[in-house]
Amino acid sequence: MSSQMQRIALARRPSGHPVSEDFALKADPMPAPADGEVLIEVTQLSLDPYMRGRMDDVKSYAPSVQIDGTMTGQGVGRVIEARGGDFTPGDMVTGMTGWASHAVLPVSEVRRLDAALPPSTALGVLGMPGFTAWTGLREYGRPKAGETLVVAAATGPVGSLVGQLAKAAGLRTVAIAGGAEKCRLAIETFGFDAAIDHRAFDDASALRKAIAAEAPDGIDIYWENVGGKVLEAVLPLMNTHGRIPICGAISWYGGTEDCADRLPGVWRSILVKRLSVNGFIIFDHWANFPAFLQEVSPKVAAGELVFLEDVAEGLENAPGAFMAMLKGGNTGKQIVKVAD
Repeated sequence: MSSQMQRIALARRPSGHPVSEDFALKADPMPAPADGEVLIEVTQLSLDPYMRGRMDDVKSYAPSVQIDGTMTGQGVGRVIEARGGDFTPGDMVTGMTGWASHAVLPVSEVRRLDAALPPSTALGVLGMPGFTAWTGLREYGRPKAGETLVVAAATGPVGSLVGQLAKAAGLRTVAIAGGAEKCRLAIETFGFDAAIDHRAFDDASALRKAIAAEAPDGIDIYWENVGGKVLEAVLPLMNTHGRIPICGAISWYGGTEDCADRLPGVWRSILVKRLSVNGFIIFDHWANFPAFLQEVSPKVAAGELVFLEDVAEGLENAPGAFMAMLKGGNTGKQIVKVAD
């Protein structure tokens, strides 16, 4: 085993969208596990939009990454050394390894993977993104057969599962995605009833007309992933007592757009249509994770639920893949292959 590990550190806090100078590839001595810990060789790591928020020094639901600290994130890998629990070398596990080639974690924060499924599924469809889709739709979308669901960022790892779960529940599903290819995937791969390319419209008014044509009975559930122009387009089309689970607002993550002037109109729509608008953080729902796995894992194994992955090769390419993802450069779940 090598005497060194590699990691991607936060070199400086971004101003707007991250750039390559905000990251640094570091080499450190190989860590050793203490009692009650395991040493993991990371084989794949997850890239997710929430990581952009962790790069800022602001009060939030989770601590910020410190300057020179390892970028946060979930990984999968094999146990190299175990000093507690029932883990043995060679076990495939998952945990919050960060953007690194190796990590030491407490045994209480590591989960052994199902050998019958690809390890990468623990980062996507059977990991935090999948659990987010399942939880948000069930708890805050409250779908009913015959209703209409609109999903923003519909081919991403969260949105694509939201659409499939809603379709299985008897809803009409409308995807909003960026580009003709993603719209094709939304219909042909993920089974949406319709798909709209938001990049084909210059403003919210034109986009709204296109959405209205595919949702003639109005919108009962809008799965919010992006904010911006899409939210402006959708909000006037919401039905009375509609529901909006807020999973993210990626178009505003750069912090460059001031939307305060639109707030009065948004607030009025929420009031007069009696909308249920729920922001939610998946960490508040971890007690339900076993139930999620019990329900969804068999469907993934049987091919009843479809997922796509984009894989970047090499830890050193994680920053580039992350920056591209934030601008819609990925098609499926963005993963970085760190080792075989």
